[in-house]
Amino acid sequence: MFLELRHKVEIHRMTGRVVECPIDEMNRPRGAKDAQLRIPPSEPEIGRLFTGWGGELATCRKFAPTARNYTASKLMSQVGLRVSEACGLDLDDIKWDLGPFGKLHVRHGKGARGSGPRERMVPLINGADRTLRWFIEDVWGQFDDDHTRPGAPLFPSERRNADGSARRVGDDALRNGLDNAVQAHLPSWTDKLTPHVLRHFCASQLYGNGLDLLAIQEVLGHSWIATTMRYIHVQQTRVEDAWAAGTEWAAKRLEGLAR
Repeated sequence: MFLELRHKVEIHRMTGRVVECPIDEMNRPRGAKDAQLRIPPSEPEIGRLFTGWGGELATCRKFAPTARNYTASKLMSQVGLRVSEACGLDLDDIKWDLGPFGKLHVRHGKGARGSGPRERMVPLINGADRTLRWFIEDVWGQFDDDHTRPGAPLFPSERRNADGSARRVGDDALRNGLDNAVQAHLPSWTDKLTPHVLRHFCASQLYGNGLDLLAIQEVLGHSWIATTMRYIHVQQTRVEDAWAAGTEWAAKRLEGLAR
């Protein structure tokens, strides 16, 4: 759109082609208001949070719920799950045989424009496979004893169904678990580090590690690449790079004049 509005004449003069925006007006994301700016913690800060939280597991009063909250939050930071998506996962949604790391079948992804849940497959990259294996092998059995039960939740609650099986955890329990851990191990982020900010952290980290925008869009389940771009703003250094290049050019020019 920028090229079409500002440089159509120059481009036509140079190439003989008329620039037209390839995005149809009827196919644009709805709403012009930008999403709230959420700047996530740095990678060392997130590392400090989960290192302290992991150490707490050895001495906490309720190991299983604390380990569940730790694992769910870790997944949000590793593969960008929404808290509602984490709550809706079943054990059967882990597909260990798909791909080199396994995949998560997210059946309750956020739908676009009220279209209902959008499913996607999320690869267990970034250490998410190790996180899940540890939780299932060492923790899950403390909530329930039947891994084969249809509909068994990946993240169970301490509460029980009428048949004695574990209920599905609610998002309030996961949010409160993250809040308590942040207060204890990353107090400067108290009331600021939410599950959605962990999702922003995931996008920024994946982009910084070389994943392209389309791959990150697929992992996060965004309908629009423009939405994904807003998640990685902290990694963009266009202004700094332009300033450095301009300063270098000015210095060389002044050096030439001095001679």
